[in-house]
Amino acid sequence: MSGDIHDVVVAGSGIAGLSAAVYAARADLDPLVLEGDEPGGQLTLTTDVENFLGFPEGVGGMELVQRGKEQAERFGATFQHGSVESATLDGQPKELTLSTGETIRTRSLVVATGASARWVGAENGADLMGYGLSTCATCDGAFHRGDDVLVIGGGDSAMEEALFLTKFAESVTIVHRREELRASEIMAERAREHEDIEFRWNTELQTLHGSQEEGVTGATLVSHPDGYPREKAEAGIEVDTETVDVGGVFYGVGHTPNTDFLEGTGVERDDSGYIVPQTDADGRPTARTTVDGVFAAGDVADPNYRQAITSAGTGSMAALDAEEYLETLSERKRQRIEA
Repeated sequence: MSGDIHDVVVAGSGIAGLSAAVYAARADLDPLVLEGDEPGGQLTLTTDVENFLGFPEGVGGMELVQRGKEQAERFGATFQHGSVESATLDGQPKELTLSTGETIRTRSLVVATGASARWVGAENGADLMGYGLSTCATCDGAFHRGDDVLVIGGGDSAMEEALFLTKFAESVTIVHRREELRASEIMAERAREHEDIEFRWNTELQTLHGSQEEGVTGATLVSHPDGYPREKAEAGIEVDTETVDVGGVFYGVGHTPNTDFLEGTGVERDDSGYIVPQTDADGRPTARTTVDGVFAAGDVADPNYRQAITSAGTGSMAALDAEEYLETLSERKRQRIEA
């Protein structure tokens, strides 16, 4: 165990974590940023970011992350490889056990570990993510003006993605592996009634076609009247196969917040695992959690917006709240000494 006790540790190096690091570093709190298993987070999967304020010509996701890291380092933040495997967060100091086997101690913690998009396991998906394959219609929909696109999924996420994409795409087809949607009735009805949305029932995405130079150019779909066609194909049951020309594919099967390490720590999470931010005494939103000295920023506490710009905002909130907490902690210590 390291003998040092940090004032602030930021778990996560996506936009939320980097924003928190910049603010904490400018406050002379010398934050330590744990980069995690995927440094930079979800934004590194996006080739072009056109809706982040201050970049009128757009900016690459990786470049935006790298600039944020350099900015944080300029003010004194340090970065370390590793993710939090488990944590003891009650009392002072708080102890974090890392994937590297090291245990570090800190007076405050900003959780900015993000939420991972669920994938459907289609062939060539890893190669084409960010090149016509996306998990965020709000982020990438405008790149598909006039395209025919597919949305994979049957829940509210898929309906929301499809409805948003109708603003840009020539046609939107929702591909669902069975005949019943999981979406809420109101979202399902909106999608069914939209003239630009079609449904492919009992169908799944098997293969993506294209290249990083051309982007997505097509997709192979498999279907079976009884649903779950990929499972049936793996069991040797005959399924129908069709290749369609499309310019984009969007996964709408939801996200999983990276909060497993918070199990048993006292940090409140909702049924899906997202951290529940707390309000202050006047009912105003904060980045605080139910554990003193622990703060949440970015997608880990945001199942709704999931945008780089909102993540940056909550990152700054978490750092400001942490700074206030540390000042209170110092005042309590001074009062105990004087007493």
